[in-house]
Amino acid sequence: MSQSMIWTRVDYEKDGKQNGWLQLPHSVTRSAYGNVSIPLTVIKNGKGPTAFLMAGNHGDEYEGQVALCKLIQALEPHHIQGRVIIIPAINLPAAMAGVRVSPIDQGNLNRSFPGDPNGTATYAIAHYIDTVLYPMADIHHDLHSGGSSLQYLPFASMRQSQDAALNARATSALKAFGAPIGLIWAYSPDSRLSSVAAVNRNLVALGGEFGGGGSVTSSGVRIVEQGLKNLLAHAGIIEASRAVGPYAGPSRLMEIKSRDYYVYAPEAGLFEPAVELGDMVRRGDVCGKVYFVDNPGRAPEPCYFEGDGMVICKRHFGRVERGDCVVHLATDVA
Repeated sequence: MSQSMIWTRVDYEKDGKQNGWLQLPHSVTRSAYGNVSIPLTVIKNGKGPTAFLMAGNHGDEYEGQVALCKLIQALEPHHIQGRVIIIPAINLPAAMAGVRVSPIDQGNLNRSFPGDPNGTATYAIAHYIDTVLYPMADIHHDLHSGGSSLQYLPFASMRQSQDAALNARATSALKAFGAPIGLIWAYSPDSRLSSVAAVNRNLVALGGEFGGGGSVTSSGVRIVEQGLKNLLAHAGIIEASRAVGPYAGPSRLMEIKSRDYYVYAPEAGLFEPAVELGDMVRRGDVCGKVYFVDNPGRAPEPCYFEGDGMVICKRHFGRVERGDCVVHLATDVA
């Protein structure tokens, strides 16, 4: 595959703290030789493991973006042994617009891996992550939240791979992060996802959803801040004494196994949920109803759960189209 056109004056091998930019060439009418300048911080002190931390994969997911800005301010080379690469707004065009997908090309970065160096902006960013940043890293965290359209109970997560040894290392890192819930996503052959691209690089890779509704939740930011200290200590990058322990006791390990955990709107209309985050439900229970305010004489259309579990995610927007996810579940790991 061709070499990335993204370039930077930051030296990944240089000791010290560097704040700079990834420069993505972007030629438009107002700037013929312009770049999209994606902020990048590299903190290095001698030999040791590398942690690659990023947020803003989706631009309207904010807790990770705030927490990484705070980490950039606080973390200094003498605090670490090894290297930390931090990008708080990896999909900068989307982050600056406060939207899920890039306003440049309507690309969803988390559906664009392994990317294309000669593709549009979103695919070029994915390619740089996959071919330049992932190979440098020993441990990775891609920080998400529910964005504008979803609300989540906060959790850190990992995705199962087909490598049992890698799964064990990732599970250990997930427990060390110490979020209230540690979620294990089933293995997916869909290589468009950043998490799948990362495990395909044999990388210990975590994710997570730390809020939602298009807001910044202070509790979500605190979970991320605390968890990142734990993760860096677990990786041996900061001293173990700087870890702060789990946010609210040991993580409750949960999983999402299949499509039956998801409930989708059966019709377009106004969705009234019948459950709240954290509720325990059974297969066949009513999830909610879709109302038709343009035809109020029509009976509302109910939707039902396809399995048992805990409500870990629900839709934030009231208006739905047929096929929108309105709720999804998680179950405890046996």
